[in-house]
Amino acid sequence: MIIKKNFNPIKVVRYIKAELLLAISTSVAVYILHNQNIITISLPFSITAILGSALAIFIAFRNNSSYNRWWEARTLWGGIINSSRVLARLIITFTDSHAHQPNYDKNRSELFKKELIYKVIAWVHALRLHLRNQDKWQELKPFLSEKEFKELLQSQNKPNYIHLISGKKIYEAMSNGTLGGFDSFQMEGQLLALANYQGGCERIKNTPLLRQYDYFTRVFLFTFILLLPFSLISDFAKMNIAYLIIPVAVVISFVFAIIGKVGEVNEDPFENKITDVPMTALCNTIERDLKEMLGESDLPKKSETENGFLF
Repeated sequence: MIIKKNFNPIKVVRYIKAELLLAISTSVAVYILHNQNIITISLPFSITAILGSALAIFIAFRNNSSYNRWWEARTLWGGIINSSRVLARLIITFTDSHAHQPNYDKNRSELFKKELIYKVIAWVHALRLHLRNQDKWQELKPFLSEKEFKELLQSQNKPNYIHLISGKKIYEAMSNGTLGGFDSFQMEGQLLALANYQGGCERIKNTPLLRQYDYFTRVFLFTFILLLPFSLISDFAKMNIAYLIIPVAVVISFVFAIIGKVGEVNEDPFENKITDVPMTALCNTIERDLKEMLGESDLPKKSETENGFLF
């Protein structure tokens, strides 16, 4: 996620270098051909104006849709943070509430709390790696037993597998007296919420923005850039400033191209890019909070921005 307010102009230009190269080459070619009286082709400006209006509609729709996808992704991860905290609180309070029972075993209860909360932490990290298509599963090893980690590596949907073993751990605790009553119902409710958040993230990940809007936006943009100098040359030539079509065409093309690029880079929020939802930082927050709830003091270092970006 981009945090800084100002951008490096060189990096911005790199994003739209194809569009700028087309704008520069076309406007220079039109100016040279007109100035040397080789070929003079002038189009009514109304043609470019109509095309620009259609292009603006497509770009506006795409940008709005892209922002909605990005914001929904961030909202889902906000829910993951909240439900993870609630689940950890339920695990701790429900387990401790049975301390007065005759079959209460303090060591067993403390081990259960740590194992299950560590599985919640493992799940959020696994979801991050799953969404970004990263193969860094060794990061989960400190949160799982050796047997669980080996089984995890064999599973296809690793976050879903962690939920499975978490559910088994809850009902194992119900059977041995670590939990009791209706404790499992409320815990299952939070596991369900986390599963729904995962499903929402996978829906965004696996359902791209309608390709028609992506394709025709690019076609209209390049057509607009190509025709723009032909629509400007006549008016500028009448004022004896024909050379100005080069910077003017480039500036107008830059504006349309950069607005279009904003929507393009935001439509996929889980691709490990600087415009992504900052899942690494959010996972770090969850890990720190849940370990602190367990009473641990050796917390991971808080994620900080790197050169104006939060990952």
